[in-house]
Amino acid sequence: MCIVKVENATKIYGDHTVLNNLSINFDAGCIHGIVGRNGSGKTVLFKAICGFIKLNSGKIWINQEQLGKKFDVPEQVGIIIEAPGFLPNYSAYGNLKLLASIKNKISPAQIKEAIAIVGLDPESKKHVGKFSLGMRQRLGIAQAIMEDPQLLIFDEPFNGLDIAGVEDMRKLFLDLKKQGKTIIMASHSSEDVNLLCDTVHKMDKGQWIE
Repeated sequence: MCIVKVENATKIYGDHTVLNNLSINFDAGCIHGIVGRNGSGKTVLFKAICGFIKLNSGKIWINQEQLGKKFDVPEQVGIIIEAPGFLPNYSAYGNLKLLASIKNKISPAQIKEAIAIVGLDPESKKHVGKFSLGMRQRLGIAQAIMEDPQLLIFDEPFNGLDIAGVEDMRKLFLDLKKQGKTIIMASHSSEDVNLLCDTVHKMDKGQWIE
């Protein structure tokens, strides 16, 4: 079943076409990889799927519902786009508790479970401002998964992680796939893509390439 359908997506900034009549279907329950150099359009595509930016033309469907019709921002989507932003004077739990209060869908125990799943201590009082880049990245993944979304969109999810951290998150992603989640991820690492992804799509100048 197709969970995300992108049809003739075009996004233009000034005289620069970032997405050029792009179409693709992403099937549910798979890990989909998107590769391409910086500026190829990957992040803009992700932002369009998440409803953060509007296309100049084209359409996007999430779970067979058109974006911009019944909803402007899709539900049931966990997202990391660019560097995760957190309040530096709060703990990992304090940050996620604050974010979870927006929808008020999950319990404190579920928040702590998400923090533990990514290898952080949910009881730690350490402020996020003192976290390493890898720890912040783990917390970003915890934020994305904590409300149990069916669709996960990750832009360079392994940034800042050491070798052990990358291995931990690879295992987590495969576990999420086993649970029936769909992951769309961009990565500069061909190893990550080859190990994890069921489909791989190469992008350049806002178009798919062979």
